[in-house]
Amino acid sequence: MGAIAGMSGPGSREQLNDLIDRMLQEMEHRGPDGKSVWAAEDGSFGLGCNRADVTEPDEGRQVSANGGETAWIAFDGLIYNGLDLARELRQKGHRFSTHTDDEVVLRAYQEWGPKCAQRFNGVWAFAIWDKREKTLFCSRDRVGAKPFYYTWTDKSFAFASEIKALLAAGAVGARPDREGLRHYLTFQFCLGETTLFEGVKSLPSGHNLILRAGKAPQLSCYWDISFPVDEEHDESYFVDKLNWLLGDALRLRLRADGPVGVYLSGGLDSSTITCLTRLFLGDGVPIKTFTGAFREGGGFDETSYAKVVSKAAKTEYFETYISAKSFPTSIEKIIWHLDEPAAGPGVFPQYFVSKLAGEHVKVVLGGEGGDELFIGYARYLVAYLEECLKGAIEETAHRARYVATLETIVPSLPGLENYVPMLRNFWRDGLFDEPARRYFRLMDRFTGARNLVNSDLGLDHGRTFEEFDAIFNSHGAAAMINRIFCFDLKAGIQALLHVDDRMSAAWGLESHMPLLDHRLIELMASVPPVIKFKNGQLKYLFRRVVQNVLPPEIMARKDKMGFPVPLTQWAAGDLREFICDVLLSRRCKDRGIVSPAGIEAEINSGRTFGRSLWGALCLELWHRRFIDGPQA
Repeated sequence: MGAIAGMSGPGSREQLNDLIDRMLQEMEHRGPDGKSVWAAEDGSFGLGCNRADVTEPDEGRQVSANGGETAWIAFDGLIYNGLDLARELRQKGHRFSTHTDDEVVLRAYQEWGPKCAQRFNGVWAFAIWDKREKTLFCSRDRVGAKPFYYTWTDKSFAFASEIKALLAAGAVGARPDREGLRHYLTFQFCLGETTLFEGVKSLPSGHNLILRAGKAPQLSCYWDISFPVDEEHDESYFVDKLNWLLGDALRLRLRADGPVGVYLSGGLDSSTITCLTRLFLGDGVPIKTFTGAFREGGGFDETSYAKVVSKAAKTEYFETYISAKSFPTSIEKIIWHLDEPAAGPGVFPQYFVSKLAGEHVKVVLGGEGGDELFIGYARYLVAYLEECLKGAIEETAHRARYVATLETIVPSLPGLENYVPMLRNFWRDGLFDEPARRYFRLMDRFTGARNLVNSDLGLDHGRTFEEFDAIFNSHGAAAMINRIFCFDLKAGIQALLHVDDRMSAAWGLESHMPLLDHRLIELMASVPPVIKFKNGQLKYLFRRVVQNVLPPEIMARKDKMGFPVPLTQWAAGDLREFICDVLLSRRCKDRGIVSPAGIEAEINSGRTFGRSLWGALCLELWHRRFIDGPQA
């Protein structure tokens, strides 16, 4: 974990050093163990980074140069196959002065140029200033686990790990972006390069950026998802392949000095990571697991399952219970760390579980990505249930090799017991419409709540669908389950990774996500849909692989929770005054984004505190923290 920053020169080398130092100070939480700044003698460009001593405590991380001082790098991340690459580069004549990933990346760039990114297995965001070529080469990892933001005008370029650093250096002003607002008021995240800040872009995952003097940044894609479905192999082949890759992905990520931690919810993904970690490390190595819950109990407390896994894996178990009283002050801190709000209320408990983990370890493993990769969300089942009904009514289900039919999907339907309100709303209109429009409706966080948004705002909801459709129906995906997988990987999971990065960084943690190894993604993209979503069973293939690893109580679970927050109970009690003070305030009304009448009616309706109210609340708090300024 760390932070990087850089910018073209404002005039003198001293000014450049000062501005980059200011950026690093704003991101000190990302790298509390030291910082380093370098600027070219002519003041044309400068780089900086904060470091956290996680895997390389003796050598640290700093802006470093190659032997001839013709290239300098600012790096954040981990290259999991770094030792293998270093060995290969030494055979090619490169000499190493450290054992850091920074130097591996720099030598790889010297050897292979921009194509070096294709050789890395890891998570990264880095920038290399090439003195000889007078270019800046930047790269972001395949899935987008590490952040990279930039701003560019004809006169200047600046980048940083967090947007607040760009604001601190005056590289860009704090103004809301209309396109970002349009995205947020549908998905509660932004698509592609767009952010909620005007003039600030996010380097897309799997992309490089090259900057040359006097020219606009040039982006190029070095990795993307595709769907070359493998029809030659049977189910047992994919079980064996997935089993091996899961183990290898975890093995590569167990690079840390000191105790290893795991986020443990008691669900399938985190339980698998916990149990496999114990298998790899053996009984003699301590493992610490961290769980969060709410005292409202019922569907808000998974600690009983987490304790079963902890006992089976022989871990040191830690848990934290989160209360409504901590919400008002904590949510404002969370918004600051996020830079821009993303995803749902799960960010709130994740903040506290990360705090708990940060008190005990520096490295924590998690099961992020498992629901997207292995088909685990209830909404997938909802989408396919409609397809199966349509196929049964039209008598077309058996004319082709359907992924699932109505009779085969029936045993999986009890998993939708808690989603009846969603089904009622989802089937209210548009039934049997084209798949893209139906899944868009599932992903639209303001579906059925458009009355909360000011109708005079003039945002083009149709254009948002077109942008969604361009991702959903792309990348060669034929089966609907693959098109869903494609959108969730290219868009939805970016919000979850954003949350994971910021909540971990807030407490000085390095987060590892073995399930998002790009080789696993490529494998699952090649698995025939009739195997990975066999008979409509969520996580079918994954379950086959881990059934002998997990305790039977976990395998038998049907009450998938996903870290729900008791906001409905809180909004009717301890938090009602806070929510009303924010959303019904004069400031919020004058902003003109949400409808005061719609918000008031929703708050007083007694209905579930849903994602639409959550999105409105976070958006208003974001405006107050970043846009309004200290005078507000």
